[in-house]
Amino acid sequence: MNKKAKLSQKNKLLNIKKIRNSIDKIDTQILKYLSLRRKEVMKITKYKKRSEIVDQKRIASMLKKLVRKGKALNIEPYVIENLWKAMIRSFIKLEREKI
Repeated sequence: MNKKAKLSQKNKLLNIKKIRNSIDKIDTQILKYLSLRRKEVMKITKYKKRSEIVDQKRIASMLKKLVRKGKALNIEPYVIENLWKAMIRSFIKLEREKI
């Protein structure tokens, strides 16, 4: 490998490291928001019966709204749907454990 190629590889690795550090910071912010969301979910368990945990109408409406907002932010619908469905399933499980 010549000197120029070594520099190029080094720059590539430095750029990747810099981008990954940025992603890690974003992930930390996402965790903070998940914690806030969890707190709200826990509050709502005080008002729900076990039979009221899953509200398919609300889920469908929420996903539709999020996909619309996501498109405006240039986020592919499948990314939003997959992430939120997983998150919703997880919070439903949490609610079932608490109610």
